Amino acid sequence: MKKTTLTLTLGLAVLTPTLSGCFPAVATGVAATAAVAADRRTGGAIVEDEQLEWKISSAIQQALGDRAHVNVTSFNRIVLLTGEVPDEAAKQRAETLAKKTENVRTVVNELIIAPPSALASRANDASLTTQVKARLVGNRDVPAHLVKVVTEGGVVFLMGLVTRREGDAATYVARTTSGVKRVVRVFEFISDEEAKRLDHAAKQSQNGR
Repeated sequence: MKKTTLTLTLGLAVLTPTLSGCFPAVATGVAATAAVAADRRTGGAIVEDEQLEWKISSAIQQALGDRAHVNVTSFNRIVLLTGEVPDEAAKQRAETLAKKTENVRTVVNELIIAPPSALASRANDASLTTQVKARLVGNRDVPAHLVKVVTEGGVVFLMGLVTRREGDAATYVARTTSGVKRVVRVFEFISDEEAKRLDHAAKQSQNGR
């Protein structure tokens, strides 16, 4: 099997949104079904990502308790840590726990040292995630199901197995969404040929169900 090259692009500059207004509030239904059916990850990888999220979240919760608010997101075994921790030691502790978890490929530690976010802030983050996902549904340059969107403190993190063109298109959608403070790309970039191969394999798997 042809190997993909892991490329993580982090810490993009602060971008001022250029679009405003209301966007569709729900991006579920058919789009949600397609996200499972046509995911470029294998079925095993999807399950493994879910297990990694659970294992790492449990380990961090046990170690740091209510002093920290840590969200764990895994995509193709690339683990993203977002949220707030009380100090640098807690930040490094969370990263160490994630790294030592079996089958993790790499850890992207975007935790900040601050008190746990308020419920209002988390609700706003959930709204921004929904808005970005909804706008991706209508984008012709990148299928919405290819991009995982995570928002923390108004910062949008984008994950997925994408081509450069797809990644750039998704980034534009995110950074032009009203209320987004910054966009951080945690993409695994692949070639156009590899994308076609993975899409074909996903369709074959779907048809074989």
